[in-house]
Amino acid sequence: MNFAIIGASGNVGRKTIEILEKSRIQFKELYLVASKKSAGKKIKFRKKEITIESLDSYDFSKAQITFFAAGSQIAKEWVPKAAKKTIVIDNSSYFRMQSDVPLVVPEVNVEALNKHNNIISNPNCSTMQMVLALKPLHDEYKINRVVVSTYQAVSGAGKASMDELFEQTKDYLENKQTKSKNFTKQIAFNLIPHIDIFDKDGYTKEELKMTNETKKILDNDIDVTATCVRVPVRTGHSESINIEFDNLYDFENVIKILKNAPGCKVIDERKDGGYITPIEAEGDYITYISRIRKDNSNVKAINIWVVSDNLLKGAALNTVQIAEHLVKKL
Repeated sequence: MNFAIIGASGNVGRKTIEILEKSRIQFKELYLVASKKSAGKKIKFRKKEITIESLDSYDFSKAQITFFAAGSQIAKEWVPKAAKKTIVIDNSSYFRMQSDVPLVVPEVNVEALNKHNNIISNPNCSTMQMVLALKPLHDEYKINRVVVSTYQAVSGAGKASMDELFEQTKDYLENKQTKSKNFTKQIAFNLIPHIDIFDKDGYTKEELKMTNETKKILDNDIDVTATCVRVPVRTGHSESINIEFDNLYDFENVIKILKNAPGCKVIDERKDGGYITPIEAEGDYITYISRIRKDNSNVKAINIWVVSDNLLKGAALNTVQIAEHLVKKL
């Protein structure tokens, strides 16, 4: 069993390498692939150095499972070619809504892996952490509607965006003019209610991803409306989620369900600091749930706060978990 990572030099690619290094998955070789610019560079993995190969000349038949962590344009061009020779787990949004491509969060819908055409999609990072919390609640009470506001870290926009936050923060504190290249407005000491492009109805593509992906993963009958905001946080997405059920619920049972939700941990002490923030979730595989409370305006609804490392469970970790399940079937 051999693995390959396309986009090995990027944020998600490097996180995938880190997770595989700690993983118990048994495999023989790991091939690292990136652009011509990165080809020839070496990355340490399990006490040896692996030379990055160029995507243009890489032979996809060398690995049985290939992780794509290189964005939608690369995926559009290269994933169909790769899928003729290897099983592809793709981090981009390009294939997510195609009917013959499973969109998988193992703790939620692992059965979707039973049927695929060598392409499996990884959901959007914000969708992923939300459905982890929604799934067991939906199983018990049936969710009618979800209203979510996200507070998304700059790492979700790539390394250049992380660098821009650092540089803008430095310039702002030194009373210098800030420059925005990767964001539509200054991100340092600011919030930007705009992630990805706008559609004709005023929603952004990121907001529509959360709606459409939740329906595909969980239940097409769930109504979802989202507002996605970029915040000056390095890593870790946060979400304020209002969940409306079909019927009345037992609040103590809701807490019990969330405490037992796979991949999640409840930290919810009703006191100063009795909740999780992004900086505490960074580097952790767990998705955290805090601020669980009844919606005082709707007897069928609750509010929760969900935080997760967007580069781990929101991206690289989930792909490795998918691979773990695939390996058992190969």
